[in-house]
Amino acid sequence: MLKNRDVNISNPEKIEIISDSFQKQFGSSPDMIVRCPGRVNLIGEHTDYNDGFVLPIALPFETVIAACPSADAQMNLISEEFGPAHFSLEDNPMSTSGWGRYIHAMGTLLAQSNPELLGWNGYICSSIPIGANLSSSAALEIAAGMVFKHFGGLEVTHTELALIGQRVENEFIGVRSGIMDQMACALSQRNTALLIDCLTLETSMVSIPEDVTVVIMDTGTRRELRSSEYNRRRESCESVALELGVPSLRNASLEDITNLTDETLKRRTRHVVSENGRVLDVVKAFSISDSFTAGQLFSDSHLSLRDDYDVSGPALNQIVEVALGAPGCFGARMTGGGFAGSAVALVDRNEVNNFCDFVKTNFAAPKAQPAITSVMLYPVEE
Repeated sequence: MLKNRDVNISNPEKIEIISDSFQKQFGSSPDMIVRCPGRVNLIGEHTDYNDGFVLPIALPFETVIAACPSADAQMNLISEEFGPAHFSLEDNPMSTSGWGRYIHAMGTLLAQSNPELLGWNGYICSSIPIGANLSSSAALEIAAGMVFKHFGGLEVTHTELALIGQRVENEFIGVRSGIMDQMACALSQRNTALLIDCLTLETSMVSIPEDVTVVIMDTGTRRELRSSEYNRRRESCESVALELGVPSLRNASLEDITNLTDETLKRRTRHVVSENGRVLDVVKAFSISDSFTAGQLFSDSHLSLRDDYDVSGPALNQIVEVALGAPGCFGARMTGGGFAGSAVALVDRNEVNNFCDFVKTNFAAPKAQPAITSVMLYPVEE
């Protein structure tokens, strides 16, 4: 069954609760509270590490950190969901296990420009579903980066924080991800999608048609990118770019595919090249409020991810099929790295309740019940 969530934990009442929780744990009030949203990618999957285009939006699911500085390099953290993490910024982040490594690695990389960077005490809570392809890890990285920036007086931009967060994933977590997640969490603005050119890192805000509601459907299935085929997909793309003699598949064309002899690599390349085109075509469709064309491009993207890139999964395929048969659905697709997690749909604003009821009746969630949220976009804030 689908249900709405009370996800806006940045309202004054929730902020007071987080502040009180910090005080109970550390005996004082926090010096600052930072929040960072999760994200859902509307379209542009597996294109970011190919220097392509992506179109994510921020969500009202968010990670919040209440913090105050410590007098040394010690980090004392408590997560509502995962418990405590204690480490020193003087140690190698690989010595810290679990969720604490994300923050440890952010501190280590930021300390390269400020060796005197001090630690802090932090109380962390999040409403972002873990493993649902909604960027819980990127939100944690950016939120922690904002705390380090504030307490260390660091001259670092949000884009630079995003790049450091990507390094954390690549170098310390073992996921060879692109830049989309961190950029989306750090730079998204209210009421717009964020078009990112992952080669130049140029961004622009894209309005979503007023007759459309973006619906995120969490299938309840989970995956870890380290144990998935994610890294192998990137390796395939890099090998094709090398074979074609181009810097990345951003520079490849559909005509280039005919020069490839390996059928699997042909399909992988066809997805990336066609997906980059679909992102730009969705932006054009949004600009003239053509929700039907945008929806069809969403559905085409899912077929490409399912058949050419092989990163969908049974639950994702099922929920997309159900969504496409629901009232008011313009189009639907899996979102994120794939294999499990969430799907996204463009739905007629006047049919959202009927859409939710239909999916609730016809989708058999294997574990958890999917979440529904309309477009409510939250940028990073201190």
